[in-house]
Amino acid sequence: MYSDDELLPLSGLQHLAYCERQCALIHMEQVWVESEDTLRGEFFHERVDTVGYACADGVRAERRVRLTSKVLGLYGIADIVEFSSQDNETKIVPVEYKVGRPKLESWDRLQVAAQALCLEEMYGVRVNEGCLFYGETRRRERVSIGESLRDRVSELALSMHQMLESQVLPAATYGSRCRRCSLQDECMPQASAQDVRLYWERMGEGW
Repeated sequence: MYSDDELLPLSGLQHLAYCERQCALIHMEQVWVESEDTLRGEFFHERVDTVGYACADGVRAERRVRLTSKVLGLYGIADIVEFSSQDNETKIVPVEYKVGRPKLESWDRLQVAAQALCLEEMYGVRVNEGCLFYGETRRRERVSIGESLRDRVSELALSMHQMLESQVLPAATYGSRCRRCSLQDECMPQASAQDVRLYWERMGEGW
């Protein structure tokens, strides 16, 4: 069990799953750079992020729900959490809004799964599914919160705690994901993939 002072941002799990170094730069070094993608995401969330709730068809949808898990050592905010009653049992479904379109990779599903585990701990009920709503398709993708996804969330949460406790910045590894990363200039992954002298010569700087 983690204390309140030891809780880490739930959003870091998605960063870690995408790139270990990106996660460390953001959450250890406090490096953040706005990009077209991050700005689009902020504008897209403006309407959703208004605190409040709505009720329709027996479902209460609460916006900007604060989340915590002392077991995983995480805190965060869910865009929307839907509460309903089925067979005298409470059903809880976290809904995460994304500006783009569904991805083959599991990054988004890991985030909503982590939200589900937080809600389980907070409300003492089993959360079997979550939803991802994508702005480009205007459709929901249902996410089954199975054991493999739960295990992966737990592994990532533990890895993030260990990484930030170590205060060791992971080495840069250049790959296809770097082209979409807003921290590319701060990370300089291409420099680590070649001779440093040649890199700076190509950048027009003498050694």
